[in-house]
Amino acid sequence: MSLRPARLRDFAQRSRDVVVASAVVGVVTGLVVAGADRLTTDLLDWVRGWPDWLVIVGPGVGLVLAALTLRYLAFRLSPGLADGWLKAFHDPDHDLEPRTGPGGVLASMFTIGFGGAMGLEGLSIFAGGTIGTFVQQRMRWLFRPIDRKVLMTAGAAAGVAAIFKAPATGALFAIEVPFADDFAHRKLLPCLVAAATGYLGFAAINGTEPLFAVHHAGGFDAIGLLGAVVLGLLAGLGARGFAWMLATAKRVTTAIPLAVRILLATVASGALVVAGRAATGRDLILGPGYDCIRWAAQPDRAFWLLMLVLVLRCLATSVTTAGGGAGGLFIPLVVAGALLGRAVGGLVGRFDDTMFLIVGVAAFLGAGYRVPLAAVMFVAETTGRATFVVPALIAAVVADLVMGDACVTAYQVPAHRVP
Repeated sequence: MSLRPARLRDFAQRSRDVVVASAVVGVVTGLVVAGADRLTTDLLDWVRGWPDWLVIVGPGVGLVLAALTLRYLAFRLSPGLADGWLKAFHDPDHDLEPRTGPGGVLASMFTIGFGGAMGLEGLSIFAGGTIGTFVQQRMRWLFRPIDRKVLMTAGAAAGVAAIFKAPATGALFAIEVPFADDFAHRKLLPCLVAAATGYLGFAAINGTEPLFAVHHAGGFDAIGLLGAVVLGLLAGLGARGFAWMLATAKRVTTAIPLAVRILLATVASGALVVAGRAATGRDLILGPGYDCIRWAAQPDRAFWLLMLVLVLRCLATSVTTAGGGAGGLFIPLVVAGALLGRAVGGLVGRFDDTMFLIVGVAAFLGAGYRVPLAAVMFVAETTGRATFVVPALIAAVVADLVMGDACVTAYQVPAHRVP
C-alpha cells in the first residue's frame, strides 16, 4: 500500500510532462505550418502572374520539382503525406522518419505552389507528425508502451488546427480519421493541447481571420432541413465518386513509370485549367481552391456552371495525385462540398445565403474522410455560426450512411479489425 502514493505521483508527473511535450510540438508545428502556408501562397500568386500559356504548365512544373524533392531530399518518400501518417499510425513496427519531414514539406509546397489542386493540410499533418515523432524519440523515458505515437498524433492535430485556424477540428480529426467507426481515445488529451498551441503558433504569424465569410439572415427552416437531407444524399454519392477517382489515380501510379505519369498529368492538368478558364474566365482549377469557394459564394452562379467546376476540380485533384503530387485531400473535399452546397442552394432559391454552401462542406468532407464529427466541428469553428450545426449534422450523417465503406484513403481501419 505504501507504494501507491509514489505511483500516483509518478503518473501525475509523467502526465504533466506529456502535456508539456504536446504543447511544445503544437507550437513548433504551428510556426512551421504558418511559414509554409505563407511561402506557398506567395509562390502560387507568382505563378498566377505568369503569361497564360505558361500558367497552364505550372502544375506540371510543380510535379517535376516535387518528384525530385521526394527522391533526393526526402529519401524516396511516398507523395501521399497524410496517407503516410495514417500508415505509420497503424503500423506498430514503424514510425514516421523525422529526416523525411523537410523534404516532404518542400515537395508539397512545390506541388501546390505551382498550381496542383491539393490542400496544404497534407503538408500540415505530415509536418506535425514528423515533429511529434522527433520529440517523442528523444523523450522515450516519458512514455509507456501504450502511449507510443502519441506525439505523432498530437502533431497531426496541431497541423490541422493550424492550417484551418480550428483547434477543436484538429483534435477531433486526428483521433477520428484513423478509424472508420471509432476514435483513438487514448490520444485525446495530447491532441487537444497540441491543437490549441498549434493554432496559437499559426495565428501569431498569419492572424485569426475565419476561413469562411458568412452571409446568413438567422436560423434554419423546413427548407433548410430538407435541403440538408438532399445535400447529404448528393454529397455521399459525390464523395463516393471522388473516392473512386482517387483510387483509380493511385492505381495508375503503380502501373506507369513516373516520367510518363508526370508528362500525362501535365497535359491533363493543363487541359483542365483551360477548360476552367473558358467556363469561368478565372483560374479556379489551380491551387487549393479557397478562391473557388469565394467565387461560388456569389449569388449569380448558374447550377450547371457550379457542377462543371466541381467535376473539373475533382478531376484536377485526381490528375495531380496520379502525377505524384504531394498534398492533402481535406481542402479538395471542402471545395467540392462548397460547390455542391451552393448549387443545391441555388435550386431552392437561396442564392445569397451561404448556409447551403457550408452544410455542403460538412457533408462532403464528413463522407469523404469518414469524419462526420470533425466535419461538423469544422463548420462551427470556421463560420462561428451555431445555427449551422443542426443542418450540418443532418447532412453529415446522411452522407456518411450513403458513403458506406468507401473512403478517400486506403489506410483508414475499421475499429473491429484492430487487435
